[in-house]
Amino acid sequence: MWKGDLPKPPVGSFEKCIKCQKQFTVTQYTLAADPPPGWLCHMCAKASGNDPFKKPAAPRKRKAPADKRVVVNFEERKFPSLASVCIELISKHIDDIEALGDVGGINMDAIAKAISRNRSLTPHNAPLFYDSEQTHLTLYDVTNLTPPAFCTLAAFNRNLTHLRLDLCGRIDDTVIDLWSTGFPSLVRVELLGPFLVRAAGWKKFFKAHTTLEGFLITQSPRFDLECMQVLVESCSGLKELRLKEIGKITDAFLELLKPLAGTLVSLDLSYPSDPEALGERALIDLMRAVGASLTHLDLSGNVDIGDAFLFQGLKPHARRLTSLTLARTPDLTDAGVVEFFDTWPAAAEKDGEAPNPPLSVIDLSRNHRLTGDALLALLKHSGLSLTDLNINGWKETSQEALVQIAEYAQDLQKLDAGWCREVDDWVIKDLLQKCDRLEEINIWGCQRLTQSCTRKRGVNIYGLELHNVF
Repeated sequence: MWKGDLPKPPVGSFEKCIKCQKQFTVTQYTLAADPPPGWLCHMCAKASGNDPFKKPAAPRKRKAPADKRVVVNFEERKFPSLASVCIELISKHIDDIEALGDVGGINMDAIAKAISRNRSLTPHNAPLFYDSEQTHLTLYDVTNLTPPAFCTLAAFNRNLTHLRLDLCGRIDDTVIDLWSTGFPSLVRVELLGPFLVRAAGWKKFFKAHTTLEGFLITQSPRFDLECMQVLVESCSGLKELRLKEIGKITDAFLELLKPLAGTLVSLDLSYPSDPEALGERALIDLMRAVGASLTHLDLSGNVDIGDAFLFQGLKPHARRLTSLTLARTPDLTDAGVVEFFDTWPAAAEKDGEAPNPPLSVIDLSRNHRLTGDALLALLKHSGLSLTDLNINGWKETSQEALVQIAEYAQDLQKLDAGWCREVDDWVIKDLLQKCDRLEEINIWGCQRLTQSCTRKRGVNIYGLELHNVF
């Protein structure tokens, strides 16, 4: 209905304008008078501020907000060599590779990496990487391989001693059962994602490989306490152990590891499904048993670890460590880390033992309570031999402390200083000038960097955020 609930006159009829009293013809554009009653001619309607011919404005679309930052990665782009061009060509035509004959083993690893980028490895082309005489095999993405294909792998590579398979989620008990006899010489196995293997399969595998020296698995939810017991009892010479992201791990696992004292050199118990699964006291007891022989230790993601682990677990028992990773252990404090690194050598000398050598790899990332004091302490202890440093998330670290990295760690090759808010152009400049072996810097979330950030040939810089000003 029209204004005033009066019916609009038929189009084409005549009406008298309520304002100018002139007769006009009613059209679809005729407007009612305001206030009613009556109707307005087109001239009077327009004079009153209501244009009858004006089209209604289209709803205004909201403009998508522009991204106020530009992330720039500085990577060295080298002119491709003939070998790299051939490898890229082979990866594109991997299914027809048999037409080329023998490619040669020297480039096999590069080809394996190239085809993993687009997940091109299949049961059809996987035999390209098989050889009955080879002892080492690494495949970086075996998602498309079926259980029969994994069995074929064992049949064609019986002399393997080292096997690494990434993204191997389709390995099941039938595969592990066949591998128990299919790899008689295997001494090191590294698997990422063997979700389907059950406890019985693991136990049979361990009993068949008593000479196993390296067992490294990630994400195996069915690996339980009995598997751990059979592994330690059957493989008494185990040197490398990784149980990363294991769902059933508890303190009871640590008790079973103690017989490996003197032989175990690399231990990774990082990121359990329950971050509180491993208690600090149990880890300290484990270090008392196996710490003297360890060269690599990764206990990331165990939130119960605090300063007591440093003082009672590492300081009195670790004497050969070269790589230490304690990422996402939020109970570590700045004062505790400082005291640990400052007093670690003296504690060994007090016990009449050789002190632990300076560390070459340190990862204390995502520990937000650590600041510049902890950084200076670890640099004074290990700076001369440090090659890989990760302090991602140390947001309160001062610029004065960050510039000391270039002073102490001049052999540094890789640095992750992401989310260290005080990283600026001067910090990067010092690193590039004084660290001749530097290859990679990660600086995500460092907002004080500008377009003037120094660059250097051969050094890749990732995560530089350049902010637009509007």
